[in-house]
Amino acid sequence: MNDSIFYFFFSFAHQSEFVDTVIKFLAVDFPYMVMILAGIFLLFHHDVFRAESPFQVFLKKKKEILSVFATSALAWFLAFVLKSLFATERPFVLLSQVEPLLRESGYAFPSGHATFFSALAFSIFFLHKNIGYCFMLFALVIGVARIMLGVHFPGDSLGGFILGALVAYVVAYFGKMYKMR
Repeated sequence: MNDSIFYFFFSFAHQSEFVDTVIKFLAVDFPYMVMILAGIFLLFHHDVFRAESPFQVFLKKKKEILSVFATSALAWFLAFVLKSLFATERPFVLLSQVEPLLRESGYAFPSGHATFFSALAFSIFFLHKNIGYCFMLFALVIGVARIMLGVHFPGDSLGGFILGALVAYVVAYFGKMYKMR
């Protein structure tokens, strides 16, 4: 089933130069835009830019702002460690007929991109529900684009989504417990 879902998404690759460019953008460049958008959202949401003394407001809200990115970095690090433990090859290594749009090195499971952006999305969701849904959609788009690129199986992305969500949940849970003391 993992292979058949992979082939469905990968079938969009190599159809036209325009589609390949869109897939590459969503898989490679769009993630950077999402990180910047998350930072801008968190700064604007807390009125850091509109304050008379932006630095003072930032210092008051820095825990929330930095926790979103620290949680994402922690999730990415855990994905990096798990990749070494599971040692799962990428689709273009296992399936000789797959020519990826871009080559990636290292192991595939869990997807580091899916893990990082899922943790980012869920961290924002636990703080700000409505915008969190938007970032969840961004994480999903990035994960699917990585499959279309030919560098991940669906299970790699799904594992990354789950890992990212779990890390964000655990950090949010212990963060709330810490605040209650």
